[in-house]
Amino acid sequence: MSDSPSLSDIRERIGPADVTAMRRAEGRQMALTKPPGSLGRLEDVSVKLAGVFGVEQPVIRGKAVIVAAGDHGVVAQGVTGYPQEVTAQMVRNFLAGGAAISVMAGLGSVRQIVVDAGIATDGLPDHPGLRSLRIGRGTADISQGPAMSREEAVRCLEAGAGLAAEVAASGADLIATGDMGIGNTTASSAIAAAMTGRPPAETTGEGTGRSPEELGHKVAVVGTALEANTPDPSDPVDVLAKVGGFEIGVLAGVMLGAAAERRVVVLDGFISGAAALVAHGLDPAVRDYMIASHRSAEMGHRAVLAHLRLDPLLDLGMRLGEGTGAVLAMGIIEAAAACLTEMATFGEAGVSDRSGGNGVMEESGG
Repeated sequence: MSDSPSLSDIRERIGPADVTAMRRAEGRQMALTKPPGSLGRLEDVSVKLAGVFGVEQPVIRGKAVIVAAGDHGVVAQGVTGYPQEVTAQMVRNFLAGGAAISVMAGLGSVRQIVVDAGIATDGLPDHPGLRSLRIGRGTADISQGPAMSREEAVRCLEAGAGLAAEVAASGADLIATGDMGIGNTTASSAIAAAMTGRPPAETTGEGTGRSPEELGHKVAVVGTALEANTPDPSDPVDVLAKVGGFEIGVLAGVMLGAAAERRVVVLDGFISGAAALVAHGLDPAVRDYMIASHRSAEMGHRAVLAHLRLDPLLDLGMRLGEGTGAVLAMGIIEAAAACLTEMATFGEAGVSDRSGGNGVMEESGG
């Protein structure tokens, strides 16, 4: 982590999407052998890709999903039905290829990178697919005080950005953000409430499955955390430090780092969305590099998407996390790029356009 760029350096390298490339891509879309707009949102996605990569005809070379894992002290408040050791157990499952994200990543030829951002349990195996960026042994209980120090929050962001740069250098043009952490929907609910200004009742959902009474308790815990810490929405690092999580901070850093490298960030669900709120708060230009993969069944995700002004590609009732929705959407994103780049124009194919002519005739003055 000592080689990670500083947060200020990362933010200085983030610029907006390439508007010229996007206009050229829009022009090419109008000339392809199809009625204009007939590919629907695929056309919008392809134009966004052109803006990210700065070229009229984008090509997707490689794909990766970064699954960051961390533990949360707030589990002591009974906000989840699962014990904390499940976080480490699921990390082992990822590495063994037995989790949903592992299956989906293998199916889609997506490189899976599992990150220990701050798991409380020791004894994780040495594995080529596991990266240790451990900031601490789980966060503190946010209902009692800050989750972490401001210094630790910055370290999360810088470590995530460094990893994103490394993954981009390895050839990944699409970088998905996944998560694992018992208790992390509670932290994400607090982040969403702080950053969007909505009450906890509108940002807190069932998580791993809560009864109405248990959900009411969870909402109350989120409210207590906000009252105890008074996170400042104008200072996203403060929000992350006071009510966030180590894995959420690393994912926010991945998003910043990917944007600095001009790579596409494929957001997953609610936890990924909470990280996106932090990254976007630090630099709104990061939004130009984000594609929302799906709409999670978690209540708070709708508030997140509305705040970020992102329209998800899929709505399958999923709420697993791990990056599953993001990896599913990667095939759609690849199809969007391929259609823009590889389809023939009317002129190239010699096909008559709507006016009854064709590109060849028009180019020759016919």
